Amino acid sequence: MWQQIYTFFRQYPAQQKVAELLLMYGLRVQTDGLFCGPIELSHAKVARAIGVDRRAVASTIETIMEHEELQPVFANLQPTSHLKEVAPHMGWGVVEIIPVDASKPGILAAVAAVIADADISIRQAVVDDYQMTEEPRLFIVTETPLPGDVITSIRSCNDVKAVIAY
Repeated sequence: MWQQIYTFFRQYPAQQKVAELLLMYGLRVQTDGLFCGPIELSHAKVARAIGVDRRAVASTIETIMEHEELQPVFANLQPTSHLKEVAPHMGWGVVEIIPVDASKPGILAAVAAVIADADISIRQAVVDDYQMTEEPRLFIVTETPLPGDVITSIRSCNDVKAVIAY
């Protein structure tokens, strides 16, 4: 799917950069502007954040609105709170999983099963899209920090290359 989206921006590197930002942060495009949830965003500030001209932001929005294949994707994006940086301050655990091949199914299920077998609740799981991220990761925030034996069990799951506990 992402390759289809990128075909619309292939000839416009600045627009591609804007489209990637929109997808990464769940910024929604509507006819009346650019939004993070209900908050309208300035084209100039978005452009400054990624080092492009504000006109590139406006052009990206125009491109999205001109193509009915793009509209439903970008009109329905939603931002998501990522708890990995907050977790240590709340007494929660964080584990980062580096997969061998992120496109293989079952990695999240296997890791979640190990954590569930240890009777630890998962508060959040965030998976990087392997087509959008060069080195995708799986981040799991748990109710309590994971004990060493659970981390060792996670390391032995199929298609897990490495585990980093915070």
